[in-house]
Amino acid sequence: MIQILKYGQVANEEIFARVVPTVDVAGIVADIIANVRQRGDAALYEYCEKFDKAKLTTLQVTAEEIAEARAAVEPKFIEILEEAAENIRQFHSQQVRQSFIINNKPGIVMGQKVIPVDRAGLYVPGGTAAYPSTVLMDAIPAKIAGVPEVVMVTPPGADGKVNPAILAAASVAGVDKIFKLGGAQAVAALAYGTESVPKVDKIVGPGNAFVAEAKKQVFGVVSIDMIAGPSEILIVADGKSDPRCVAADLLSQAEHDRLASAVLVTDSAELAVAVQAELEVQIPLLSRADIARESIDRNGKIIVAETLMTAIDIANELAPEHLELCVDAPFDYLDAIRHAGSIFMGRHCPEALGDYLAGPNHTLPTGGTAKFSSPLSVDDFVKKTQYTYYTRDALAKVAQDVAFFAEKEGLTAHAKSAVIRLEK
Repeated sequence: MIQILKYGQVANEEIFARVVPTVDVAGIVADIIANVRQRGDAALYEYCEKFDKAKLTTLQVTAEEIAEARAAVEPKFIEILEEAAENIRQFHSQQVRQSFIINNKPGIVMGQKVIPVDRAGLYVPGGTAAYPSTVLMDAIPAKIAGVPEVVMVTPPGADGKVNPAILAAASVAGVDKIFKLGGAQAVAALAYGTESVPKVDKIVGPGNAFVAEAKKQVFGVVSIDMIAGPSEILIVADGKSDPRCVAADLLSQAEHDRLASAVLVTDSAELAVAVQAELEVQIPLLSRADIARESIDRNGKIIVAETLMTAIDIANELAPEHLELCVDAPFDYLDAIRHAGSIFMGRHCPEALGDYLAGPNHTLPTGGTAKFSSPLSVDDFVKKTQYTYYTRDALAKVAQDVAFFAEKEGLTAHAKSAVIRLEK
């Protein structure tokens, strides 16, 4: 049963169960990466058989497999995928950055070019639960950014096939290549390339502890979006909230992972007790009841605070992945919230809307990293290059200043390069 605590009974930094792995994840992942780098496809086939129980003859998903998968899912699901994709495109299209030129001084041109990466790699989980929603959330911003080639990896089942819902989503999102790979070995293949898997420039997407560690270890060889941890939700709710809805929203994250954290902060002791009771009613009805039960019992908390502003202060300190404001006037609190991955406003905006259909991205910073990082966006798939042009006359006006500055740093070659062009 979830704990009910008064604010202050537990330190803020302990409200979320941000656990440290007890196994040597780093060592295991390092060995996997080294093996893939050395042996390429041969290592990938062995890992597929070892971890996924799939004996493959080819790693890449064929066009025929994609067509079969799309035909196998319900037409209604394709319609919903298309609707979600359109919402995601509409939202992310607003994030597109433009190149610029500055030419407001005679003889000087400066500018910045916004350029997509050449190739992006998407990791899509496929273990205890498959997430076609992640395909849309990761691929569509890359396509809007103009990435020429989007490569997806996702683990196969023991039959050697990829979940058809994932392939259907990939077809809707416009993914260019798909490989039957999961785990740290998939990240290694994307980072370094193999005979079959092309090397990418950026790897994005959530995964388990081994995937997260692999992304951490290959960072620098490639770019990554973030190091994602177990899912988190913080719900700020007043006494007028429906306990059934609050409980359901807590469970929407608890069912993800036994390590997930689902926390309610409320100014109503009555709501706290009602939500505690409602959780006990709803958990046995879930398809993943055992996972939700462990998450709620081990990591879940209900904090009773004196005021909603105290709850906002807690949110800013925790910087949760998902933050729900279950209050009458959520926009009254929006400016006070500085740190959260994604905010869900009002009594009729469950976090599940963000997971599937609304449009804002659901690949979000966890573990408090929302204090300094952002949801996945078009920005993740572009880079910027700057350029500068001076005429001889323009250089002549500033060359001595450049040289003076350089000599202050003891860099006489810098100084010479600024004036030598004018010595005639």
